[in-house]
Amino acid sequence: MKVQHVPIEWVNRTWPLVKPFFEAVTQHSRDGYTPEHVETMVSTGQWLLVVFSEDATPVGAMTLVFYNRPTARVAFITAFGGKGVSTPEALQQLKAIAAERGATALEGAVRESVAKLYTKLGFIEKSRNIGIAV
Repeated sequence: MKVQHVPIEWVNRTWPLVKPFFEAVTQHSRDGYTPEHVETMVSTGQWLLVVFSEDATPVGAMTLVFYNRPTARVAFITAFGGKGVSTPEALQQLKAIAAERGATALEGAVRESVAKLYTKLGFIEKSRNIGIAV
């Protein structure tokens, strides 16, 4: 398994290969965002695209957004899908990518079933996200 970020200049070439991973994920979005929204955020440099591959074939993809808290620089997982994105080996590579960009924490908002999977990798539940339109 190889995990690597996609530089913004390669997003347009890479997107057709990873779009299917985001199609299933965005079906669960309560905010109603689509793969096209994910593509816009990645292609404009607001989110970082990370690709998981085996033998140079993409098997999964993830997006991250970085932000600062008073006590941490957070790499927040905004979307992910595919196979192999939830293994200890992939997590170590993902953590290295986040750390290279200054992150001191890796977080995400996920469904309960995904939270159970990720606790097996060492993640802990920190909070529950709630929201309302304004």
